[in-house]
Amino acid sequence: MTSLGATITNEGIRLAAWSSSARRIWVSIFNDEGNRELDRLELRPEGEGVHALFVAGLAAGARYGFRADGDYAPEQGLWFDPDKLLVDPYAVEIDRPYAYDGRLAARRGEGADTAPLLPKAIAGFLPEPLAALPPLFRSGGLVYEVPVRAFTMLHPDIPKHQRGTIAALAHPAIIEHLKRLGVGAVELMPVTASVDERHLPPLGLRNAWGYNPVTFMALDPRLAPGGLAELRQTVATLRDAGIGVILDLVFNHTGESDRFGPTLSLRGLDSPVYYRHWPDGSLVNDTGTGNTVACDHPVVQEMVLDTLRHFVRHAGVDGFRFDLAPILGRVGGSFDTDAPLLRAIRNDPVLGDRVLIAEPWDIGPGGYQLGNFPTPFLEWNDKYRDDIRRFWRGDRGMVGALATRLAGSSEIFAKAGQQTSRSVNFIAAHDGMALADIVAYQHKHNEANGEQNRDGHDDNLSWNNGVEGETRDQGIVTARFDDQCALLATLFASRGTIMLTAGDEFGRTQKGNNNAYAQDNEITWLDWAGRDQALEKCTVLFAAIRRSMPALSDTLFLTGQPLAGSEIPDVAWLTETGAPLDETDWHDQERHRLVMMLGGIGDEDRRLAVVINGDRRKCMFTLPPRQGFFWSPAAADAPDISRPVPGRMVIFMIERKAGPANAEGNHDG
Repeated sequence: MTSLGATITNEGIRLAAWSSSARRIWVSIFNDEGNRELDRLELRPEGEGVHALFVAGLAAGARYGFRADGDYAPEQGLWFDPDKLLVDPYAVEIDRPYAYDGRLAARRGEGADTAPLLPKAIAGFLPEPLAALPPLFRSGGLVYEVPVRAFTMLHPDIPKHQRGTIAALAHPAIIEHLKRLGVGAVELMPVTASVDERHLPPLGLRNAWGYNPVTFMALDPRLAPGGLAELRQTVATLRDAGIGVILDLVFNHTGESDRFGPTLSLRGLDSPVYYRHWPDGSLVNDTGTGNTVACDHPVVQEMVLDTLRHFVRHAGVDGFRFDLAPILGRVGGSFDTDAPLLRAIRNDPVLGDRVLIAEPWDIGPGGYQLGNFPTPFLEWNDKYRDDIRRFWRGDRGMVGALATRLAGSSEIFAKAGQQTSRSVNFIAAHDGMALADIVAYQHKHNEANGEQNRDGHDDNLSWNNGVEGETRDQGIVTARFDDQCALLATLFASRGTIMLTAGDEFGRTQKGNNNAYAQDNEITWLDWAGRDQALEKCTVLFAAIRRSMPALSDTLFLTGQPLAGSEIPDVAWLTETGAPLDETDWHDQERHRLVMMLGGIGDEDRRLAVVINGDRRKCMFTLPPRQGFFWSPAAADAPDISRPVPGRMVIFMIERKAGPANAEGNHDG
């Protein structure tokens, strides 16, 4: 397809938009402040839906928007209205953030010109494409989920003018923190331009997450006041520190919402093509947001691919996480693992080697697709999240599920001969309770969202250790600390890729709010000054152990057989006595203890034991001895198992070679 958007030459700018059903399309040219329309020029049809015009003398920095006319029949999905300024879907920069205004949703003939209410696209030169470098991040590493604004708004070391921006992520204090955690890649929650949902302004709230996009390529000026150059420089600085960048992108819906929503861009250009509709003309709502992007249409597919290539070529990102990813694979409404868009992303020469992470569910028919995305897509694994929470909550009969999740969830991902896990293991994410709240709140507390606590999930698989919310009871405080440590240790002991949401390593809390999308305030802003440094120290220890033991991050499925060149099985599942679990043990509804013993560690063919006491009682653990080796903690200051292991604890034990003086000794605890 001919290039869309603004193409700058020495003689002027070519401006192009696509619509299959608009009768006329204009470009409005604005002054440098974007508040006065200087000219309105009609684009010329060029065939295949492209409307374009070369404007001689127009230079880089020009501000513009489109207008379109045609039939106005919302009941048929047609919303043409020349009074609605439309932001270019291919805009790579806008001059101000989006702000919701009810006038943007006025019916044709009932409202005034919306140009004063909308940002203007800025025509600008893109930086030279970056040299093609392989992604830093590989499967098995640690993904660190970052809400860009909330992450640094309260960070004392970040200059105030830089807090809450992409540039702040390149600050030495942030990089030092990421390196201590062993972060393989930061996953930036949406940084492209988004708009508040229409019910938020009357409540005095605003969208804090960014999952309500309008333009897919343009960065939000609040997060990237320096534009694409800011993202590009931050990616480069993080890369120099050995840390990749993954962008969380939303292609499943836009902020134009349902039939009562605003007309901002795609709706006014060609709603029947850009959005999925039912035969009666109403919008399909497989996203729960009011609309669903038609990712099975070739024009939409090309827009998605162009967006992904844009961020790889001009910002150098390692990859992408796709929100409600089944939408990208829906063909005619049904999910297809070999859908054209999914296939095109995998086969694209620019995108084929990038990190691809799917959130494998939406709310449409057949929307739960965990395990069904094609290789090399990694997938958020909510079964891991739920089973790990259930085990540490104390649910009965969970030891088998725990072992399965620790080992990479083979029953989900070992399909069609696959030998490696594509699981992204996580216990908490932006959507849901913070890790500290999982052990402090048995029920959600979303009152601040203004919906009488009706929003958000009700089944959080959480517990409160006896008191709901904050408490000064030292016994409960200690129990919650232990539970958080146990959850974190389990995550870092799990095979495959793991994900940690920023702040969970030091006890971030949202006061029980499990749907804090509308809380751009201290509820979501990370409290760096008040962080739990003891918990952070534990997390750093777990991260160091994981980095030093590649068997923990390996993505190969375990078989119970020796690896090549080893005589030791790759895994053995043991009871607290050191005996293999038998059928009775696996089905013991009251069993809350487990040892995962991994073999073939390092050149000396050693073993690593992950000792898990999920009971609240102490227990003596014994590990199988081996001639010439002894067991000791994997970290110098970690607990040993020479004494009973306290309840609610995970201990990493490594087999070490005995010295000449104690070659006959086996320290088995």
